[in-house]
Amino acid sequence: MIDTIEKTDLELKNDVLAELKYEPTVKVTDIGVLVKNGTVTLNGYVSSYVEKLEAVQAVKRIAGVKAIADDIEIQLPESYHRTDGDIAAAATNQINWATLIPPGTVRVTVSEGWIELEGEVDGWHQKTLAGSVVRHLSGVKGVSNRLSLAQPIQMNEPTVKPVEVERAIKSAFKRSAVVDANKIRVETAGSNVELSGNVRNLAEREEAERAAWAAPGVFSVDNQLTVKWFEFSQ
Repeated sequence: MIDTIEKTDLELKNDVLAELKYEPTVKVTDIGVLVKNGTVTLNGYVSSYVEKLEAVQAVKRIAGVKAIADDIEIQLPESYHRTDGDIAAAATNQINWATLIPPGTVRVTVSEGWIELEGEVDGWHQKTLAGSVVRHLSGVKGVSNRLSLAQPIQMNEPTVKPVEVERAIKSAFKRSAVVDANKIRVETAGSNVELSGNVRNLAEREEAERAAWAAPGVFSVDNQLTVKWFEFSQ
């Protein structure tokens, strides 16, 4: 008989610590890990926003982690400190240099090192690109990406039919080395997509959503995927 065996909290903690130690961009000695019922809490401090993101991303790769509470604090070295004005100017330049983002569509506000992006862009790829080009800037403590997507133009016939959107997303899942297409259901209604089913870790959940957003004609993605990891035992 085959039974499913879920990881214990202690096993998850050991896996998380091992993965953080394995990640070269993270100084694991400054990060604490607590695990309860599959939820991982990270605390301690790091020296940059990117290191904080990499630590969280490393935990997402761990099979069995159901949720993450990120309580890591950023303690910037003295040489990294910059004024909000300097950060705002640098962030604006980075966005303007990103040729895929139309000029003048993104407004940048910075408060105590935290960047807030507002405005309206044409697609999800532009929104994520805007966030990614500013998070590596020196002095940044966080990024709030509040960019909205332009509403699709309603016509008598949609540019991309829902069945074509669904087919494109399922094909992307099958091509992926990360996503198990057999365990994910895709439902479309107009330009809206809903994902449901089970994934093995938070990284797979995130990748499935990314693939869904990348399909032509998608305006919103409702990610209902549940993390459910197990191994088989005779």
